Amino acid sequence: MKGSYLLIIRLDEEKRIMTKGREFDLNRGFYVYVGSAMNSLEKRVERHFRRDKKLHWHIDFLLEKGRLLRAYLIPSGERLEEVLSKEVSKYGEPVKGFGASDIGVPSNLYRFDDEPDDVLISILREMGLNWKRIKSPDEIKEWGGEV
Repeated sequence: MKGSYLLIIRLDEEKRIMTKGREFDLNRGFYVYVGSAMNSLEKRVERHFRRDKKLHWHIDFLLEKGRLLRAYLIPSGERLEEVLSKEVSKYGEPVKGFGASDIGVPSNLYRFDDEPDDVLISILREMGLNWKRIKSPDEIKEWGGEV
């Protein structure tokens, strides 16, 4: 299945995230990462839940230090990553240069002081998108793509 996704990550304390080519100093709080998977949405998000993996994307380095609380899977044949990122940027503080190298936004990672679920659900509803909130890789397997 093709689509986009939102990850909710918690940092309990300030952390320096070192990727292959950059450093990001992040404050404690909640972070929303906007991503897309135009080949296999389920496998991509399932990978993000795994702790044992090769570090490749910026988000992998953050997930090594933070705690992935849940994800929103958004099935769509249309690549929605950029428009979703623009919408989330209206509410969260962008981490400039994090994970948005192939689209026209300055970031795909946004910091929130409080749990961002109400904001995200509002955005998804306003955009008229189908979505599924999951809290574990087991829920992805059980889901089977029905929203």
